[in-house]
This record gives sequence, structure tokens and C-alpha cells, in this order.
Amino acid sequence: MTFQSFSLQDAALPPDLDRLREEVRDFLSDERRAGHYERTPDGWDRYDPDFSRRIGAKGWIGMTWPEQYGGRARTSLERYVVTEELLTSGAPVRAHWLADRQIGPLFLAYGSEEQKAEYLPRIAAGDCYFCAGLSEPDSGSDLSSIRTRAERSDRGWRVNGRKIWTSYAHRAHYMNLFARTSPRDEKHRHAGVSQFILDLASPGVSIRPIVNIAGDHDFNEVVFEDVFIPEARLIGQVGGAWGQVSTELAHERSGSERWVNSFGALVAMTDISADLEAGAGQVGRLTAHLWTLHRMSFAIAAMIQRGVVPMAEAALVKDLGTSFDQAVPAAARDFITEERRADLGPERLAAIDHAALYAPSHSIRGGTREILRGIIARELGLR
Repeated sequence: MTFQSFSLQDAALPPDLDRLREEVRDFLSDERRAGHYERTPDGWDRYDPDFSRRIGAKGWIGMTWPEQYGGRARTSLERYVVTEELLTSGAPVRAHWLADRQIGPLFLAYGSEEQKAEYLPRIAAGDCYFCAGLSEPDSGSDLSSIRTRAERSDRGWRVNGRKIWTSYAHRAHYMNLFARTSPRDEKHRHAGVSQFILDLASPGVSIRPIVNIAGDHDFNEVVFEDVFIPEARLIGQVGGAWGQVSTELAHERSGSERWVNSFGALVAMTDISADLEAGAGQVGRLTAHLWTLHRMSFAIAAMIQRGVVPMAEAALVKDLGTSFDQAVPAAARDFITEERRADLGPERLAAIDHAALYAPSHSIRGGTREILRGIIARELGLR
């Protein structure tokens, strides 16, 4: 595979998608006027089950899934338009986000019929939330080095180990657990790992908060002590998780959520940079980068629509998106003096400060730069 399949010609916007974009904008305007949500420095990264259920009622969760599982059988391009509008408006979509973005496609590709029937309609309705059990202490983005073990038990599996940096485990219903089911083989590091649906209310699960430098609690450490998982909650094949999670991560890394985390800060900077020559130049450059990332993500949505798995392209968008989300608060520090900060007003100041505090975490979420660039180099035949 090469980047030859990645073409910005795929990003041409059909006219019917313009109408869908306006429909979403009108809905979000009505939601704000009704007081159902307001834009905050946290942007889209907020849990609001009521909002998720309203989005589900609109048919905007699981949009591309078959109708028999609660989906609407719409295109990946339509889903892209809807999700981009939700994210850039700062709508609180975090509750259903992971399940919509990657758990649903995982079930459709590898899940049993029982799993599809049980979970997908609830996800599409905005009633069922997942977190991702991937990273571990001393492992980080090197998933082949995980030590959490799932061992065969009567009618299922027993799990022992821990996960870390697990976003919103304290609010999710289930975890998509990535665990080792056979000893690690140094010659075949990616073998012997499996995926499970873990009910976070199960006995033996402990969820411990990790409060970040912004004073927020979204990350967690999750500890498993002899936790039982029924056999029916194994996803796909025993030992087959590496191929499964690789496809899943392509969905995670390519969307607009990988470059809109500092969007509110950029909007605030745009409002105040017009009378500052240096600031105007930097904001203009960042806006051009934003538009380029938009086009790239949209092109990847077109690739997914064609059935292509965009491993390298998704890694590229994630890497560039990380740089963008970190460049925005860096530019703000560059041209907004302490004297100027006093004139910003509380809302703009909060948006810029929030982006600065969260900027370091973007290098970790969805894979570190080193992992992402390794994927890109491999796909280009450079390693």
C-alpha cells in the first residue's frame, strides 16, 4: 500500500451534503437556543447522555450501519459532515463518541450476531457507552508489550492486570478490552492478544481517577482482579486482536476530532489578531493548515466509503493534527502579551488556556508520534 490511494480529489463535496450540513447547523442552533448546551473551553469532549440520546433520535449515531442494527445505512461522507459539525460547534458528544466511531465498526466486522443485536441498537440510540482498554503502565503505544492477561475459565475468561490513561472509564458502561491470551513470543510480538467486551460493573473492576494538570478528571487507571468475562463477550477470534485493533485505530486516527481540539482557541485568536500584524500572519497560517486537515480527513472518509483501510493516511492525519493542535496555543503564547491577555475577556482567555493545558496530551492520544511515523515509514517501504 502507498499514498497513491490518498487523493484530495476524493474530497469534492456533493451538493446533497451541503444540505445535510445546514440541517445539522440548524439543529445545533435550536439546541443552544433551548439551553440544552453551550460552547465551553472543553469543546466536544464532554459527557451529556441526554444530548447523546437526542443525537441518536436524529439518526446521527451509527449512521453508516445497517438498519437492522439501528443504523441508517448512510454513507461515510454523510457521517463525516455530521460529526465535523458536531465537533466544531462544541457539542457534548463524548458519551457516545468512541462507540459510534470505532466500536460499532469493530462489531460489524468481527462481532458475533448476538453482539451486533445486543449492542449496536443501544449505541445508535445514544444509550450505550464504551471506553478503550488499550494502554498500560510501561507499555504506552506499544500494544504488543501489554501484560493484562485473560485466562480460560469455566464458561469464559478470568482477567487480571491494569490499564491506564483510560478516558471516561468512570462513566462508560463497557470497555473494549485488549488483553493477552497466550504468552508473548518475541518473534511474533503481535500474536496472542484478544479483544473482549468487559462490563465495567463487574466484580473485581476498580476504577481510579487520574486528575490532569487542568484539574479535570477524564483519565483513569483501571485495575482487574480476577474479573470474569463470559465466553460470548470475546470479540472475533482468540489471538486475532492485532488485526482487528489495527483496523479500529484507522477509524480513530483519521477523523476531525484529531485536529479540532484547539478550534475554540483559534476562533478566539482570530477575533483579536486583526490589529496585530504578527498575530494575523500566524492565525492565517494556522487557518490554512486547518482547512488542509479538513480536506485530508474528508478524503479519508471517501476512502473508507470505497472499502479502503487507510492505515498510513490515518496515521499521517493524526500526526499532522497533533502538531496543529499544539501549534495553536504555541502561537497564542507568541503574540498575545500579558498586557493583551487582560483585554481578551473570560471566554476567549479560557479557550486559549484550556488549549495550552491540554496540548501535551495530544501527543499520546491515538498513538505517539513515534508509533505513527513508524506506521507511515512501513507503508512507504522505508523500514
